[in-house]
Amino acid sequence: MSGNIDSGGRIHPGDPVVVDRYTPGARANHWVTAICLILLALSGLALFTPALFFLTGLFGGGQATRAIHPWIGVVLFFSFSGLFFRFWKLNLWKREDSKWIAQAGDLVAGHEERMPEVGKYNAGQKMVFWGMSILIVVLILSGLTIWDEYFFAYTSIPTKRIAVLAHSIAAVVIISVWIVHVYAAIWVRGTMGAMTKGQVTGGWAWRHHRKWLKELVTAERRH
Repeated sequence: MSGNIDSGGRIHPGDPVVVDRYTPGARANHWVTAICLILLALSGLALFTPALFFLTGLFGGGQATRAIHPWIGVVLFFSFSGLFFRFWKLNLWKREDSKWIAQAGDLVAGHEERMPEVGKYNAGQKMVFWGMSILIVVLILSGLTIWDEYFFAYTSIPTKRIAVLAHSIAAVVIISVWIVHVYAAIWVRGTMGAMTKGQVTGGWAWRHHRKWLKELVTAERRH
């Protein structure tokens, strides 16, 4: 069977039924972005406070860290842009997302069966996606403003001071969002396999993203 309603959406009959969730290209794109975020967090924290300056040892010292950090940021921006253009349509807000948020207490209490059916992404995942999108734009714009090696002459000192503050706040927030994202991926059993192997079981799809699974089945019947 080979229906395909979106990137990675194929159903393979068997015991158990297996559903393709992410293509190899999408997974590679995701992991490049994830690695860049980790490297930026470590190098950024090392530059943020003397208490964490020892982290510069991971990058060859203070001067090397200062030189490498913005370039990793550039790679992150383009890598995340790839994810954005792959998935932005799937992350548009739907009516069931508002209902999902309203009933989030049931999810936390372990009553997932009471939650509304959702597509490929639930409301929590969508908020992470759009939060990351906004924060990465703030980080790249503020980062370019304070990248004095190339852009010193283009902005004033007061503007740079505002950019440093915006960059620092956005960095703290995006690290927090990333922690929530990783925790959720570990908490929901089977999610990590989707980003490592690209596949989930039919049971996982039925439990967590039932509307998405139904759409895939409907698409396959049409073919």
